[in-house]
Amino acid sequence: MPLTLRTYRGEAIAPHLHDLARLRIGVFRQWPNLYAGDVGYEADYLKTYLRTPRSVVVLAFDGDAVVGASTGLPLVDESAVFLASFKGSDVDPAQVFYCGESVLLPEYRGNGIGHRFFDARQAHAQSLGGFSWTAFCAVDRRDDDPRRPRHHRGNEAFWEKRGYVRHPGMQVTLPWREVGAAAETDHTLTFWLRPLESNV
Repeated sequence: MPLTLRTYRGEAIAPHLHDLARLRIGVFRQWPNLYAGDVGYEADYLKTYLRTPRSVVVLAFDGDAVVGASTGLPLVDESAVFLASFKGSDVDPAQVFYCGESVLLPEYRGNGIGHRFFDARQAHAQSLGGFSWTAFCAVDRRDDDPRRPRHHRGNEAFWEKRGYVRHPGMQVTLPWREVGAAAETDHTLTFWLRPLESNV
C-alpha cells in the first residue's frame, strides 16, 4: 500500500509530537548520528515547532501508523546556535527556511519518500514567501570511523541531485550522548544550501 503524506503546521503539530519523538530516537540511533535519544530532550526540542505558525511537519502514514516524518521552520525561529553559523556569510538567515530532519523507518526507504519530503517542505516555504534559500545540516563523520557500517551508503549524492551544496565554512556544534557512551560529546554539523527558486 502506498504511503500517505499529510502536512501539519504550527500548533496543529501538537498531537503528533509523540510519534515525532519516537521516530527521531529510533532512526537517529543508527549511523551516522548514533544518538542515544532522551525523551525529555525530544519533548522540549520539538516544542520549537509549536511556537511558530510558520513551521511544518510532514508525516508519512502506512494506514494509521506513522512511519516517517520531515520537519521545517524558518531558520530565525531555530536556536541562536544555528543562526551564528551564517555570521560573515553572504546569506541572510532571515531568508533561509531550515529543513530540520527527515526520518523514515528502514523498511520504507527507496520508494521516493525522501523526494516527497523535500518537495513538501519547499512548497511550504514558497507558500510563506520571503525565503530565498532552503537549508539543512548534517553530522560530519570521518571516512575511517570504525563504527561506519561496511555497506553504508550516505545521502550526499541524493542531496546533490536535489541541488544542495555543502558549505564547509558554515558549521554548528551540538552536544549529544552517543549510543554506548556515558556522557555527551560535541558533534560538528555542516550546512547544505540550495536556492529556493531552483526547479531541481
